[in-house]
Amino acid sequence: MPRAGLNQQVVVREAARLVDEVGYDQLTLAALANRLGVALPSLYKHVKGADALAQKLSALATAEIADEMTTAAAGRSGEDALRAVADAYRSYARRHPGRYPATQRVPDPADPAHQAAGERAVGVVHAILRGYGVGGDAVVDGVRMFRAAVHGFVSLEAAGGFGLPREVDHSFDRMIAALDIAFRSWPSPKRTGVG
Repeated sequence: MPRAGLNQQVVVREAARLVDEVGYDQLTLAALANRLGVALPSLYKHVKGADALAQKLSALATAEIADEMTTAAAGRSGEDALRAVADAYRSYARRHPGRYPATQRVPDPADPAHQAAGERAVGVVHAILRGYGVGGDAVVDGVRMFRAAVHGFVSLEAAGGFGLPREVDHSFDRMIAALDIAFRSWPSPKRTGVG
């Protein structure tokens, strides 16, 4: 008999809590069923399988981080916005070490909510870059640069990859200052064609 009150949203939220405790790579349907106190086949009434659960978890985590980034950026521009959004991103990754890896999954085109969450997260960085005067196709490069830098930093930090005797917060601060300089001095697109 299915547990009363169990639905897809409850299942996904419990999966999110579970991965924050045990790690994203440790999420299994069996572990989730055990945690929910239901038989494994009961989960299939709410999620189609492990990949579907991972996609729904990604949609949830992406929406959460997008909300935090959007809130952090509100009313800010330039370096202030860049720093606030990077701090919000890092804070989310620290508070949700299991959910954070799920934010790296490409949004499922068949899931409008997941697509919208991904667009909101990217849109925040787009807006910051436009404030720096970065436009056109170069915005994609700038978003990738921001994401690679901040994701790389928080991933190394989470893995215990910073062993040198220097305050990690100081290094993060310097990285954001360097991104600010890079975006302020972003090169103009090269002109092509015959003259």
